[in-house]
Amino acid sequence: MRIALDTNILAYAEGVGGKPQRDASLKLLAALPEDMVVIPTQTLGELYRVLTGKAGRDPAAAREAILAWSDSFSLADSTWTSFQSAMNIAGDHGLQIWDALILAVAAESRCRLLLSEDFQHGFTWSGVTVVNPYALKPHPLLKSILHPTPRG
Repeated sequence: MRIALDTNILAYAEGVGGKPQRDASLKLLAALPEDMVVIPTQTLGELYRVLTGKAGRDPAAAREAILAWSDSFSLADSTWTSFQSAMNIAGDHGLQIWDALILAVAAESRCRLLLSEDFQHGFTWSGVTVVNPYALKPHPLLKSILHPTPRG
């Protein structure tokens, strides 16, 4: 099962939002199988903006953080097709265009999950279910990855 990451997961891991969010995100990211994780490039663009704006990092330090994340997981680029889908999602479901683009790229990349705190928990579009990994009760799809049951 492929898993896409939204900006807030990486921003928290970078320390934006405080120590509890940072620790929870780092623990989550360490538990995810690397070969299952996809980062939409839109996520990295938003992360750069957060790091240079809200976090006050200089552009060189933000660039290094972005490059480190791009080395850690697979990347998924935005396409014209994904942008067209994002416009439809934004219009049909009231999402911001850039959030919709992350969801569309996740679907185009055949992800089953999009981990995000910003979308409606449990919302599903085109086979991608949005899951808040910080929810008190873990979503069954995320739970199956973090705590797999042995088959026998």
